[in-house]
Amino acid sequence: MTELLRLEKIRKTFPGVLANDNVDLVIEQGEIHALLGENGAGKTTLMNCVYGVYRPDSGKIIWKGKEVTIHQARDAIALGIGMVHQHFKLVPPLTVAENVVLGLPSKREPFLDLVAVEKEILETTKRYGLDVDPKAQIWQLPVGVQQRVEILKALYRQAELLILDEPTAVLTPGEVEELFEVLRSLTKQGLSIIFITHKLEEVMDVCDRVTVLRDGCVVHTVNKTETNTRELARMMVGREVFLKVDKPDLIPGEVVLEVQDLSALDNRGLPAVKNVSFTIRRNEILGVAGVDGNGQTELADVIAGMRKATSGKVVIRGSDVTNLSPLDIIKKSVAYIPPDRQHTGLLLDFTLTENLIGKSYYRPPFSKHGVFQKKVINEFSSKAIRDYDVRTPGPELKAKLLSGGNQQKVVLARELSGQPDLVIASQPTRGLDIGATEYVRTRMVEARNRGAALLLISTELEEVLSLSDRIAVMYEGEIMGIVPGKDADIHEIGEMMAGVRRVGDRTANAGKTEVVKVS
Repeated sequence: MTELLRLEKIRKTFPGVLANDNVDLVIEQGEIHALLGENGAGKTTLMNCVYGVYRPDSGKIIWKGKEVTIHQARDAIALGIGMVHQHFKLVPPLTVAENVVLGLPSKREPFLDLVAVEKEILETTKRYGLDVDPKAQIWQLPVGVQQRVEILKALYRQAELLILDEPTAVLTPGEVEELFEVLRSLTKQGLSIIFITHKLEEVMDVCDRVTVLRDGCVVHTVNKTETNTRELARMMVGREVFLKVDKPDLIPGEVVLEVQDLSALDNRGLPAVKNVSFTIRRNEILGVAGVDGNGQTELADVIAGMRKATSGKVVIRGSDVTNLSPLDIIKKSVAYIPPDRQHTGLLLDFTLTENLIGKSYYRPPFSKHGVFQKKVINEFSSKAIRDYDVRTPGPELKAKLLSGGNQQKVVLARELSGQPDLVIASQPTRGLDIGATEYVRTRMVEARNRGAALLLISTELEEVLSLSDRIAVMYEGEIMGIVPGKDADIHEIGEMMAGVRRVGDRTANAGKTEVVKVS
């Protein structure tokens, strides 16, 4: 195959951090090349050097056989390099067409011929198999379609190399498969793709070759056909990784959370949660399975006090807490891990220490008589960073300077360190690498074992199956059924997720469950 991009001895440092240490990498034309590694391994930094976001301290970038210097993203785009970042760079009120041409000179300066642009975009979507309406506003589009718009932006600028940074982190399983079909179609037409990820199954599904980074260094580059997920995990982490958590059988204790006929609206004012009822006891994990966007996030928000219920009740340890403030809910010994770490999980301009004590800075042991106890605070933040393997030069770093996965670790450290009675965990391992995922799952089971009740919401069905004592399935805001987690029937859960099957609460009425096919 023809060599498209070669990196030689790329080195990049930040204050206190060696991000890339003499990295060599070769990308060939028409391949999907996975860049695999833990959070903080240097994957995104390396690609930001290629895309012009950063300048490498030393080393060479060779494009089509010629050494090039990339000062900024505009230089990379001119060469034919496009990048889709993990957090999209779209303007929500603008249309697809307006976002695609944003920053480009118009062919009819000083005017913008949107009709001609929309026609060109349609031609591009047909050529590459991207189903996108150029006239649609970004805010109206599902996340998976928004990602297509980002890819479309790069293709419209005639990219020959497409860099995708954690492209599946916010996609549903169906959207992931659709993305993979698009990527396969692009490579058939000669494009090359660098696929930054930490998800081993996706590497084996869609990629041709894999380069593994660990601590800023290349560990190995290998053909997909010559390796397996177990070997890749060992290369990433430097040890064996076990995602199957040992979860002892426990007798559930007293009821911690009771949800009664709860209903709520989404951000558009439409019904999102519809008459939902369930209970969770101490020593128990209730997993909520379902395709993203079926009311799970709104359900978690209502319980955590982040969203108002329109009807029904939320009862925590016997107290009616419906529509209380988030602070009042926190005082009930409730932890909330939100699905969006950047907007609701963290204050990005605050330091890691400030974020870690953000829920309890005003009370002992962090504050006494209105005075901060700096020694206690520093010890706590240092221990949390160490325990949760947050890759950072220090606790005074601002949260916005961390990678997405490390930001998530800070949220988890803050929420789980206080030993809460109730943990609401919405997508707790989203964006985490395999080593961190193993650790987080272990800590959640530990919380359950010590007597906490956990509501686990995850679009990763494997995660729900491995951690849950009981599994509730949501579809279009309703609970289609609640089944025991042990020996759960995956096909039955899949049918409930698709809305074609409804069962009763099999955990409460064993042997009496009525199964109904939904037309």
